[in-house]
Amino acid sequence: MRQARFDAQGSCVRWTESEGADPARVYVHGLGAASSVYHAHIAARAELSGCRSLFVDLPGHGISDRPADFGYSLEDHADALAAALDAAGVTGAEIVAHSMGGSVAIVLAHRRGDLVSRLVLTEANLDPDPAATAGSSGIAAYEEEDYVADGHARVLDKVGPLWAATMRLADPRALHRSARGLVRGTSPTMRAMLTELPVERVFLQGARSGELLGTEELMASGVKVVTVPNAGHNVMFDNPEAFASAVAGRR
Repeated sequence: MRQARFDAQGSCVRWTESEGADPARVYVHGLGAASSVYHAHIAARAELSGCRSLFVDLPGHGISDRPADFGYSLEDHADALAAALDAAGVTGAEIVAHSMGGSVAIVLAHRRGDLVSRLVLTEANLDPDPAATAGSSGIAAYEEEDYVADGHARVLDKVGPLWAATMRLADPRALHRSARGLVRGTSPTMRAMLTELPVERVFLQGARSGELLGTEELMASGVKVVTVPNAGHNVMFDNPEAFASAVAGRR
């Protein structure tokens, strides 16, 4: 396990990694998740072997620290991820990022282009104010203290055992602020940043999730949009073969 400080108090973002060739492949999880849980089985596949792989847990999640005075905005998470990559000596990485992690990866590429050579985004949040049915919207609907007091327990009961398995490892206050940051979005928006980035960009959309909003505009800007059959939001679990193929650049 490795770590890097991300705030003035010495709080650390942590990751595990496997040795291999550059460019490194960096896996980033979504809201209430953990990178190794969602991506280690993908990185172990034969078509992705031989590459240095890092599994980074964002602040407030998994094995990383969870300071109470941290903002947990998308920009804050991106800066913490940059601190991890700087400490690891990583430049020009392939970032494989899911859901909120995809939004963080877009902000990272926008702010620190030296760290990113390719983005593979799985159902990343591209716009502020997601649908009320989105997990982030449900969490953000609470006031912070209400969520910390008993809202977190209520949400864990509602989301089902798979998401709850990693969400219970996240700090409730950090989770709420992260959800609020995701709902608030960025300026310019994540979508606008994505269309302007000069790196290779792949966007994976699970077929069961429906059509991706603004697909034609994204493709016109050079984003490769791949609809993955037999998959919902968690493409890496629902169709790992197709997911790994996309990460490897074979789709």
